Amino acid sequence: MSERNTRKTLQGEVVSNKMEKTLVVKVTKKMPHPRYKKLVHTYKKYYAHAERQYQEGDLVTIVETRPLSKRKRWRVEEPKAPAPKAAST
Repeated sequence: MSERNTRKTLQGEVVSNKMEKTLVVKVTKKMPHPRYKKLVHTYKKYYAHAERQYQEGDLVTIVETRPLSKRKRWRVEEPKAPAPKAAST
């Protein structure tokens, strides 16, 4: 595959599904602190285009794509796992 056609993929959790055909996906990374070298959790939120409905908490894979709107540069590729369901007792 040529370098031009490779697209970035990220995995994250659906944080918000309140918009039509748009999800907010939170991608969490672990990276070492520049000075102290301790692993620190950082995250970034991405707006992603989705044709079907997803629930908050679902794990999804997003793929880089052309600009779809002012903030949307990603689309949902496939769901990874459904949201864990709370046990009713």
